[in-house]
Amino acid sequence: MTDLIERTAEIDQPYTGGCACGAIRYEISGKPVFQNDCQCRDCQRKSGTGHGSYLTFPRAGVKHSGEATLWDMVSDSGHVKTRAFCPRCGSPVYLTFAAMPEVFTVHAASLDDPARYRPQAITYGVRGHAWDFLDPALPKFDRMPPM
Repeated sequence: MTDLIERTAEIDQPYTGGCACGAIRYEISGKPVFQNDCQCRDCQRKSGTGHGSYLTFPRAGVKHSGEATLWDMVSDSGHVKTRAFCPRCGSPVYLTFAAMPEVFTVHAASLDDPARYRPQAITYGVRGHAWDFLDPALPKFDRMPPM
């Protein structure tokens, strides 16, 4: 019962996080609309591992502070995505997408409580590597599924 009470309280809490040095912070009310492990080549390069882990929220509930360095790039889908990272410590913090301006995506490791991350799917599995072991119970998509 205590576990259920703690989980219920967690649902009402905003998601908070930021960069490693604290220069960039965010607070997000509401629940994520999608949580995924992405194995696209860009996420591999950005993370230095086999994938990136993300939570995507409606932009309406997002507050953030601090000056991020922004880097625009063309994603595997052919759309522009903007990566935001701290110019001081280099931590990747969030992403935005030109094709989906209504959403705001944060890196799971940037959360103050990364245990709140609950992946729902693996995306760009077509680019995954055999050595990158992810939960086999998760649905796996070759590309990004429609949101």
